[in-house]
Amino acid sequence: MPDPSLTLDSFRAELAECLFLSADEVDLAESPLDAGLDSLRIVTLLERWQAAGVDVTFVELAERTTFAQWWELLTTRQRGAGHADA
Repeated sequence: MPDPSLTLDSFRAELAECLFLSADEVDLAESPLDAGLDSLRIVTLLERWQAAGVDVTFVELAERTTFAQWWELLTTRQRGAGHADA
């Protein structure tokens, strides 16, 4: 079960897990598709983030072209966003 508090570190760790990288190898300026994420992995991440209290859809993620833009969206949509890292 994911931690209900999404942080930048947990965001990087979840991306890294899907990309078979270490968290410090995740480049937030990179495109999710160029990094190797396919739609199934994106849905897996989306379900984790929704379970952690983030109100976001697949289409909203697909409209953004970098992991940094995903992070910005997730932090603004997180329920009780006051605890999110910048």
